[in-house]
Order: sequence, then structure tokens, then C-alpha cells
Amino acid sequence: MSRHVTSANRPKKRVRIFHGRMYFALQALAGAAWWLGISMSPRLQTATLGGIDPLLIAVIDIPLFVIGSALAALNLRWAVWIATGWTVLVAAGMVVYATATTEAGLGAVLMILAALGSLLAGPLILLGRIPSDRLLIGPFAFHASSTRVRGRLLLRTTIQIVIFWGVFLIILPVIINAFEDRWNLSYKFPILLVVTGFAVLAFSSVIGVWSARAIANFGSGTPLPAQMAHHLVTRGPYAFVRNPMAIAGIAQGVSMGLLIGSWLVVVYAVIGSLLWNWLIRPHEEADLHDRFGNEYREYAKRVDCWWPRLNRSPIADVLEEEPPGGEASAGEASADERSADGPT
Repeated sequence: MSRHVTSANRPKKRVRIFHGRMYFALQALAGAAWWLGISMSPRLQTATLGGIDPLLIAVIDIPLFVIGSALAALNLRWAVWIATGWTVLVAAGMVVYATATTEAGLGAVLMILAALGSLLAGPLILLGRIPSDRLLIGPFAFHASSTRVRGRLLLRTTIQIVIFWGVFLIILPVIINAFEDRWNLSYKFPILLVVTGFAVLAFSSVIGVWSARAIANFGSGTPLPAQMAHHLVTRGPYAFVRNPMAIAGIAQGVSMGLLIGSWLVVVYAVIGSLLWNWLIRPHEEADLHDRFGNEYREYAKRVDCWWPRLNRSPIADVLEEEPPGGEASAGEASADERSADGPT
């Protein structure tokens, strides 16, 4: 049985390794193009290097970053370690330099993105997968809620929302925006975008609260994976789309960027949503398949993951906030996204 599973996974592993190699190939090309660009454009050199002498960096960066990435693309495992390690080191150095001098902010951003890409592509080559299951620890490990009392669940849900929204929608965006200002990368958004951001933030927050309440009311759980629902939620916003809390979190993050006039916060929200979709969602859906079996498979056929279906009926049943029969029957309909994961 194990041999069968292993052989079945080999094509997927080869595809993942190929994706990792393609990333490093593109990184090598981008690095070479950047070095060519700064040799021809003083403006690009200033924006990405500030006052750093490019010759001093080129002696080390071209062999370790450009050539190292190219060798990693050829599936040389030792080159993966060298290219990834150097990229992370340069990213950290550029952050310190840009923060201390207010120069080369664009270079810091580009190297942060390159470091993130290398950290994701490296395990694809070395392991044939990204070990994202190691992220499912502590409050993010899958466990059913220890209580089914709706009042307690709603209180816990409220606390979780306050903490997650406070961290991911206020604290982190403020920090990112502060770096953006310090690195002289600020861009003033048109007032229409700011107003749009406020409207989208309000609407998506309502969707987020509605989704969280549906998990507590119909699933006897909370959005946190460590206190996930006991049953599959197919009512409320989950009747339209399987991941309403994730969609709300993405919209909230983007709208916060628009509201405070920070394009880096918008980038942060988009990257966060992609990482959740690629690294966490597969584990959640596998857990749902294991726990709910055919019930979840039938639900997944009826309701899309990201694109809402608006032909649900009857609409009165969908919009209903309290399950019939009150507290005793709260577990009747229950949680899709058990962790539904709060803001992305």
C-alpha cells in the first residue's frame, strides 16, 4: 500500500521539483537583467542600491545569487542552499541599510520578495514539497472545540476576531506603512481609491463576522483551528462560497492598504492570500474530507471554493442566523472552514 502511494506521488513530486527549478531559473535571469540594468541606468542603481558601490556587491552577488540560482535551476542541491542563504542574507542587509539611510528602499522590497521566493522554491527542489504541515502547531493545529455552548463559542469567536484583526489588519499594516515611509516608497492614492477602500473594508468585515457567527451557531466551533467546528457548515455565507472568511480577510487586507494609502500593504495582503491558498488550504480541505467524507465532497461539488454561487435556495434558509430549535440543535449544520482562518 505504501509503495502504491509513493509511486502515485512521484509525478506530483517531479512537477513540484520542476516548479522550484523554474523559479530559480527566472531568479537567475532577473538577477542578470538587474545587473545589466544598473550598469545602464543610474536612476535604477540609486533606487535599488542607494550609495552602495555596485562593484563591491557584484564580486559576491553575481557568483552567489545569479550563478548560484542558475546552478540551482540545474537541480544542483548544494547550489539551492547557497543561493537561498545568500538571498536571505542580502534581504536582511538591505532592510537594515534602507532603514538606516532611507535609501535603496526598492532594493529592500525586491530582495525580500526574492528571499521569500527562494525559501519556497528551495524545499520544492530539496524535498519535492513545501513542509507547510509544520505550520499547523499551537493555535493552528486542528482540534475540535472543547465546548458546544453557543454563548462561550460566540465569546471565544469575538476574542479571536479582535486579536486577529488587531494583528493582521492594524499592527502589521502600520509597521509595513512605517517602513514604506522610511524607505521613501510612499505613493499618494487618489481619494476615490481611499473611499473605495473604506467601503470594501466595511463590507468585508460584515462578511467576516457573519462567517464567524455561522461557525459558532451552526458548527459548534470557532474560526481558530484549535477550536474548530464539530460539523460541516453549509449555511449562512457558506451556502454561497466555501471560504467566505478567507475572502473577507483578503478584501480587508487590500482595503486597509487603500484606506491608509500603502501599496506595500496591498502587496502584503495579496501575498498572504496566495500563501494561505497554497500552503494551508490543502491541509484544511484534506481534514474536511477525512472528517466529513461524502458530506463534504457533495458540498464541494455544489459550492465553489472562491467564486460565490448566487443561485442558492431557499434564500430565507441561507440567511437564517439561528438554527431551529435553539441551543440544542446548533450542531446540526456546521463548519466548513473550521479554521476559516480569520484575516489573511
